[in-house]
Amino acid sequence: MNLAEELQRGIAQLGITLGVDAQDKLLDYLVLLHKWNKVYNLTGIRDPQQMVSNHLLDSLAVIPHLWAGRWLDVGCGAGLPGLVLAVAQPDWRLSLLDSNSKKTGFVQHAVIELGLHNVSVYCARVEEWRPVERFDGIISRAFSELGDFLHVTRHLMASQGRWVAMKGVPQQELAGVPDGCRVEQVVRLQVPGLSAARSLVIATCDNGKTI
Repeated sequence: MNLAEELQRGIAQLGITLGVDAQDKLLDYLVLLHKWNKVYNLTGIRDPQQMVSNHLLDSLAVIPHLWAGRWLDVGCGAGLPGLVLAVAQPDWRLSLLDSNSKKTGFVQHAVIELGLHNVSVYCARVEEWRPVERFDGIISRAFSELGDFLHVTRHLMASQGRWVAMKGVPQQELAGVPDGCRVEQVVRLQVPGLSAARSLVIATCDNGKTI
């Protein structure tokens, strides 16, 4: 099975709708990632076949549990899940943030190559970053433990916004949620082609609460 067929089958198993053009862009992204990875070590996964399940489908699996609006991907690394979400949801606005300039350089290059007009890329430490607008949702894939994730991004969240943390088995981290915050839901995900446990932790904090 080639990459396009594997991606198409995985999308069908996830029960989401993604047009041919969007699927082609995701495959183009994998080509860029595989090429740049040889020099910049953006991901430990070297096999493009594994990248389909571990990167593309893993990122797409969260879409049914997200909402439209302004999103921030903290610690975006090579653009996961932010770039994948931007391709799949062109009406959403996504900001991708990472403190590693080599990674944000790749992400900016990918944004241009893929013709994405709903993505902004920033290289900064999240604690020091002060954008003009706050976000309706903040997501992370491999940024930090849940408590730290909520703590260092609190100043970036809009009053009714929520956090989404992509995790494996998150139970041990749930006890570290700061005062004034709570976990709304823990969603177990089934990612096609991925045997590892995957979960989504959705959290919220009291309006105006400093943590």
